[in-house]
Amino acid sequence: MKKSLCTYAVAISTLLGFIALAKTPGTLAATPESSPSGIEVKIDNFSYSPAAVTVKAGTQVTWTNHDDIPHTVVSTDNLFKSKTLDTDEKFSFIPTKPGTYSYFCSIHPKMTAQIVVQ
Repeated sequence: MKKSLCTYAVAISTLLGFIALAKTPGTLAATPESSPSGIEVKIDNFSYSPAAVTVKAGTQVTWTNHDDIPHTVVSTDNLFKSKTLDTDEKFSFIPTKPGTYSYFCSIHPKMTAQIVVQ
């Protein structure tokens, strides 16, 4: 009986932990791909994933192109701009001021996403 109660307690604890970490769809919460040193955004299938990330000022955001074709990462306010990224190439940016930074691929302008800096 004690073992069953313990199992339920662990399961409920784990579930509550995941619920607490969850944010709105498309927004990155704490995941295996986030670390104290930064956040990873994947470029794949003509999209940025996740399409929106929320970070604290000073957190490095790194994009990695997993597509077979080149892409870029360009902010709409020209705050940051990557070179053309071939397959498996990376680009990083460290936002220092709170705000919402929208960005797109200059080669494929329909590819859009954003960083929310707190």
